Amino acid sequence: MTSTGGLTVRRAALVATAALGIVVLGVGCSGSDSAEPGELVAGPSTTVPLTMPGAVATTAPLVLDDAPPTSAPPTQAVGPWVELSSVGENTDGATGLLTFRGNPTRSFHGTGPIPQDPVAQWRFGGGDALCSFSTVGTETTKWCGTGWTGQPAVFDYQDQRWVVFGSYSPALHFLDASTGTRILDDFPVGDLIKGSVTIDPDGYPLAYFGSRDGFFRVVSFDGGSPRELWKLGADEVEVARWNDDWDGTALVIDDHLFVGGENSNLHIVKLNRTYDSAGVVAVSPELIFDAPGWDDDLLDVIPDGNVSIETSITIVDNTLWFANSGGLVQGWDISGLRDGIDPVRTFRFWTGDDTDASIVVDDEGFLYVGVELERAYSRALEVGQFIKLDPRKPDDPIVWSRDLHARVPDGVWATAAVHRDVIYVPTNEGVLFALDRETGNTRWQVKLPGPVWSSPVVVDDVLIQADCSGVIHAWDVVDTRRDPVKLWTIGLPWCIESTPAVWDGQIFVGHRRGEMWGIGDR
Repeated sequence: MTSTGGLTVRRAALVATAALGIVVLGVGCSGSDSAEPGELVAGPSTTVPLTMPGAVATTAPLVLDDAPPTSAPPTQAVGPWVELSSVGENTDGATGLLTFRGNPTRSFHGTGPIPQDPVAQWRFGGGDALCSFSTVGTETTKWCGTGWTGQPAVFDYQDQRWVVFGSYSPALHFLDASTGTRILDDFPVGDLIKGSVTIDPDGYPLAYFGSRDGFFRVVSFDGGSPRELWKLGADEVEVARWNDDWDGTALVIDDHLFVGGENSNLHIVKLNRTYDSAGVVAVSPELIFDAPGWDDDLLDVIPDGNVSIETSITIVDNTLWFANSGGLVQGWDISGLRDGIDPVRTFRFWTGDDTDASIVVDDEGFLYVGVELERAYSRALEVGQFIKLDPRKPDDPIVWSRDLHARVPDGVWATAAVHRDVIYVPTNEGVLFALDRETGNTRWQVKLPGPVWSSPVVVDDVLIQADCSGVIHAWDVVDTRRDPVKLWTIGLPWCIESTPAVWDGQIFVGHRRGEMWGIGDR
């Protein structure tokens, strides 16, 4: 036991493994100048103009989902942290889209109905309202809008539907879903917010998010203005690497917070949520575990030392999953965490290159991992840029893998979407693949303006994908055995890097010019 920054910390011993040899290739282009999309048979496509007919309220009644004030601690759960049967379902009891990809297995995309004749209902921002200057290394540049992953949270609270997201302004924003107007004042931070916010899944009025200013925060929104209740500095762990940004999205389960940082560490926090005697939410967090997300063998093959964690944390059964920018996919057994037993690493797999897309779990417990191709190591070219892994076979986990690159850099930044017997995977080059879940073979593919970092979402058998020309595409994918039918497109003014949030007849998405949009039926 050691004490760091006034917080109790437990360290985990990493298991050494045999070093992996690599061959560094040149970074010239591989393949043709552009990806060769297969012939895609699509139905009529309608490009919907950006008209602003005024705010249109959602038709579904709002559900008041306030947690009753109590000073008692939350009830401790028993059994697995996350049941495999919950894959594809919303977090139990949730009345909204509360975290990136909705649930701990990163497999819930939202709820319908999907707009049939979409128009822009409102936009928030414009001009320089969502812009600021940020420094990377020695270069300071202007950043605008919302970025990767940047999926808004959408939920019902106090008789309103809220849209909460971070931006490059830099601040956390609290909007009314029907009008796009502020419910609360912005909560400013010291630098960019790139990732997605997590809203407490147990009804506490709490938002969890990180920023490039070096802090991961817990902010309440139960009063007249948001309040910072706690923050964790990237330098508060024993050994930190790379930088102090926080891109990945946290999970909150059973009063525990799980998050990885670009300090390259895994962090687990006991939140100790409660309400005070006046009914105001409170937390008393303890950092109960942290561990390096790297090992010596990884550092031997990653000479630039970039082993930061940008993936969102994924949990299924009693295993926590993440990957890092060194390409190390890891599983950690957290079955004894509630009883004070430190997590133990039980799975190690090296993809060979930067792995920032979040790991997705399917209903059979298989893992899907997207890989970037930046360093062009022989290992990354051998393994490919999209991999299906069987965690029950840690010594030989590859079920299948695909080489999806057309050049260097290329590969997969976005988080893939599982939909019945297929999985949708967009690439940096702009090719959207529909792959057979069983074999990895291509069912169909289509070329979009890249780079495509926005993750696909599938709701009510409609696939929604945004691209870097600012267009959102919707395809009918009810029959996964045939090519999809294009339903509509709608264009926004700039590259869409963020992931759309789809909820109850509306779509919420930001782009890199500096605006958040609410989209719904005309």
